[in-house]
Amino acid sequence: MSTIEIGHQAPEFTLPATGGQTINLSDFRDKNVVIYFYPKDSTPGCTTESQDFRDNYDVFTQENTVILGISRDSIKSHERFKEKQALPFELLSDEEETVCNLFEVLKMKNMYGKQFMGIERSTFLIDASGTFREIWRKVKVKGHVEAVLSAVQTINR
Repeated sequence: MSTIEIGHQAPEFTLPATGGQTINLSDFRDKNVVIYFYPKDSTPGCTTESQDFRDNYDVFTQENTVILGISRDSIKSHERFKEKQALPFELLSDEEETVCNLFEVLKMKNMYGKQFMGIERSTFLIDASGTFREIWRKVKVKGHVEAVLSAVQTINR
């Protein structure tokens, strides 16, 4: 049975992040945390999703909410992507797929007739007490950030 369910405590993790940091989920126990898993830096959908979070960053901050992006890309790739897109939040590197497996976001995908394991675009909203409040799987980018922001505003009321 999965522990990645609304109402359950989010599992603790530690990953390397942009800016030479190491981030633990527990670092944000007094804030809401939005974690979005995305397939790959600098690809069209991932760029649009990251830009949407960037463009709404100030509103999320006003709502006591931290945004963290996670993919299997290297820190070097993340640093380039973050700089090019002027992202004001940190990107975490999960090259070992530890957190991807923990959050159950690795799925079998098909591209050009080849099957491979890849990240299914997913977002998790964790409240200030560390509890999952919303989970979005198979995310479609258009309108997604607005839905996440609405959920954050609902739990802050």
